[in-house]
Amino acid sequence: MDRQGEEALRILREPGVLTDDLRRELLELLVFPPEKRKMTYEEFLEWADEDTLAEWVDGEVVMYSPASLKHQQIAGFLARVMGAYVESRGVGTVILAPFQMKLARSGREPDLLFVSQEHLGRLKKTYLDGPADLVVEIISPESIGRDRGEKFWEYQEAGIPEYWLIDPNKRWAEFYALEMPERYRLVMEGEEGVYHSRVLEGFWLRIEWLWQEPMPAVEEVLLEVGGKAYARRLIERLRGQGLLSEV
Repeated sequence: MDRQGEEALRILREPGVLTDDLRRELLELLVFPPEKRKMTYEEFLEWADEDTLAEWVDGEVVMYSPASLKHQQIAGFLARVMGAYVESRGVGTVILAPFQMKLARSGREPDLLFVSQEHLGRLKKTYLDGPADLVVEIISPESIGRDRGEKFWEYQEAGIPEYWLIDPNKRWAEFYALEMPERYRLVMEGEEGVYHSRVLEGFWLRIEWLWQEPMPAVEEVLLEVGGKAYARRLIERLRGQGLLSEV
């Protein structure tokens, strides 16, 4: 029994607190609790705001806990690095949570998602109407069951080509790629090494960057990942902004 039920029982046992009619109504609610009303996805979007920590699954609201500092540091680092890389090549967009991704039976809120240029039409004002091309989930003790269980199967069923699972507590990362017949295959896992994205062409990640304290500077990472091509784009952008003169 939950806390509300226990509190209701305590009130029922207190002499003189309730009238006979109120006691009877409370007892009926405990014995025959009302069924939860299903909520459409549109109703969920209208109900939730930017500060609501919740997802929508088969018509029901699933609440979750606030993220840890390390969780936010990793998410922010990946968003800045991947976002700058994607922007410099004009190949799509990277979105950091909170932002909804609507699938067939759920509205999930991945920690990070990449939508390719080809699928930008799926982006609506408050959600992505369909699967992203790459999804990153950062595991917490509270979310491990969803990230490895429900979300894993939902993302696989939705045809999301690439799924990253990052566990800061265990300092462990797993990278899955969708392969025929539409099943995820573990491409790489570990606490160190270099992973090359299957979806984001040319992008790679040194896994140990995720555990580094303090985390590496984004520009240094981008120069290493993007190489000369990124350096040229950076110089051109600075010149275009008048921050760098011609040599």
